[in-house]
Amino acid sequence: MTARKATALDVAKVAGVSRSAVSMVLNGNIKGNVSREAQERIRAAARELNYLPNPVAVSLRNQRTATLGIVTDEIVTSPFAGRLVSGATNAALARGYMILVVDTEHIPGRDELAIDALQHRRVDGLIYATGSLKPYSPTDPFRAQPAALANCFDPQDRLAAVVPDEVTGSRRATELLLELGHRRIALLGGDDENAALLREQGYRTAMENAGRSFRDQQVVVTGWDIDQGYRAAESVLQEPDRPTAVLAANDRVATGILLYAASAGIRVPEQLSVVGYDDQQNVAANLVPALTTVALPHAEIGAIAVNRVLDELEGGERRTERVLVPCPLITRQSTAPAA
Repeated sequence: MTARKATALDVAKVAGVSRSAVSMVLNGNIKGNVSREAQERIRAAARELNYLPNPVAVSLRNQRTATLGIVTDEIVTSPFAGRLVSGATNAALARGYMILVVDTEHIPGRDELAIDALQHRRVDGLIYATGSLKPYSPTDPFRAQPAALANCFDPQDRLAAVVPDEVTGSRRATELLLELGHRRIALLGGDDENAALLREQGYRTAMENAGRSFRDQQVVVTGWDIDQGYRAAESVLQEPDRPTAVLAANDRVATGILLYAASAGIRVPEQLSVVGYDDQQNVAANLVPALTTVALPHAEIGAIAVNRVLDELEGGERRTERVLVPCPLITRQSTAPAA
């Protein structure tokens, strides 16, 4: 026998509100009539009961399509940052919305075409998301409806931007190595002006706080790929007074460092501690040894960006601040106390 589907009245009873309040919240027609606390209870009850409003009825009532559009530069067609779209999708579904995603693959002019196509399909809001942290200047058509940026930011701060807290993540990774007794710590960093500089800032802040002067700090511009990490490690780890710990630009660079260390007979973590950045899916936890790394919170970034757009759709004011999402430090077997 098929179980009875939950109704709006069931949600109202669980949340302790009226049926009309449920309809207003889940159909995106709040306009200040339902308190934020009651909104959260309603959404929690809807999730508990697996209740979703009838999308056809909702569209007829409020002239919306219950869809959001996401334009990305490479997230869908590359192996990185896919959790951002997953987090965005889950947040949208929890509030009765679906996601349409267009990946531009960095093809010039495709951004504008994608935005125009999504708007012609009457999406209720837009999100622009990037695979790596970078500036993005949203066009007037993009900003004409509820919108937000994910993993990128508007240099003029005209839209809410949800980005990882790169500085704190890198600082905490360096502090871990200092707490383990390491004093010769090298940063093999990336080669762009956004995430790489922020991660370098976190590294230098931690070193300075620990009393390590600028001369004690070693920053090498490396790049972002495995072969670049291997070459940088080959150069840095052959020095007579080589570092006992390395903070890598990302997990791919860390992989190159581990490969070089293995070929040179340098034991990790007994003789060299290695920390990555990204917590790349299917990579960091499966390296030998498993990689200590800073996780990029892509799923959280996607979810927060979606909720910013939906809050604006439901009558909230447009917010333009940058939201810094914490980057958790994941400790595994590639780090140990200094010998």
